[in-house]
Amino acid sequence: MRITGYRTLTTVHEWGRPVGDANGVFADGRVPVPIVVVETDEGLSGVGIGPHVEIERIFAAIDGEDPRAVTTLYDRMLRHTFKAGHAGPVFGTIGALDTALWDIKAQAAGQPLWRLLGGRDRRVPAYASGLDIALSDEELVSAYLRYAEHGLRAAKLKGGLDIEHDRHRLHLVKEILTEAGHGLRPGLMLDVNEAWTRKQAVRHVCELERTLDLIWIEEPVRRWDADGLAAVGRGVRASVATGENLTGLEQYRPLIAAGAVDVVQTSAIGGVTHFLRVSALAHAYDLPVSPIGNSPLGLLHAATSVPNHLTSELQDLWPPVGVSVDVHVEDGAFILGDSPGLGLRVDEQRIRAMDRHPQAPAVDGPNVRPEQAGRRLLAATDGVLPTAGGFPLARAATPAHNSNQVSPTGSH
Repeated sequence: MRITGYRTLTTVHEWGRPVGDANGVFADGRVPVPIVVVETDEGLSGVGIGPHVEIERIFAAIDGEDPRAVTTLYDRMLRHTFKAGHAGPVFGTIGALDTALWDIKAQAAGQPLWRLLGGRDRRVPAYASGLDIALSDEELVSAYLRYAEHGLRAAKLKGGLDIEHDRHRLHLVKEILTEAGHGLRPGLMLDVNEAWTRKQAVRHVCELERTLDLIWIEEPVRRWDADGLAAVGRGVRASVATGENLTGLEQYRPLIAAGAVDVVQTSAIGGVTHFLRVSALAHAYDLPVSPIGNSPLGLLHAATSVPNHLTSELQDLWPPVGVSVDVHVEDGAFILGDSPGLGLRVDEQRIRAMDRHPQAPAVDGPNVRPEQAGRRLLAATDGVLPTAGGFPLARAATPAHNSNQVSPTGSH
């Protein structure tokens, strides 16, 4: 079997509401989703979700090769970016191609990827993550009630701009999940997407911990700041989670050596091989791993085969437009199916025929770091949240806190 070519597509994920974090918001809830399809001479094709940056140069590393040699082809792609480096979206392109190759390898073997990788249990524990910073109280409650209906008993909220606002929203979600769990204590996490300095992080989290028990604080300071992350970890009770924006083992090694990370994360677009290697490194230090991303399908399959998987992020309950997946959510977990490969199918005709194609990336939004990040003197009490495309999103005032069946197997 030989790799003969590739095709690229871009669909959208339609949330039906604003989504974002402390850095910004997509106001219309339409998030571009790039896809790559790798072709072979035997008619099998594999699908990876991730960027297309420098794809011609990277694809040259695997063109004509046997796709089943996945891990060595992964290293070959890294070598083809030696001079310029493999950071950022270039790493995502490598990860998308890597995931597509694993898809082909498992299809060729006639097995779901989780079984090919040595997984025993198709059930992958999950937590709810609504990218919810722009939601009103009513919208927040509605979103997490839906997660609760699928058995989710742990949730990660976006925050970091206002202590009292974060406390209020965390308590709202805590009440929802406690009731759904018939009184059992839920798990709560807060993700601030690198919005703070070290001192801001410790002060903010310690204040929240007066009335809340947080499992982890995610990306409290810059992703590469080993000393800063370690300082936050020493100053708060919660674990420190980070890693979604790291690219390559060389970026994890100094953080782990400094005791700067308690929950090791990898992004879905980093690819399956990257996740397996990071998991092995973390396991050597008795650290758990947790994949992040919207339906991180390749990493869900891989998570079944590693000994230190903790939980995986579940964002929306629907896949992107034109995408179907052989997985469903029940009793607080992803349940992987038996389709060979990833169990991911792409309706290319539907995607190409979309009436409204994804717009060019906005100059604002969650992918753009605000100028004032890490330099906010006061809480964001001006009545607006981060903007998308320059349009402010109104926020309902919130007081300080004092002490239907949905399946992701269809397209939305």
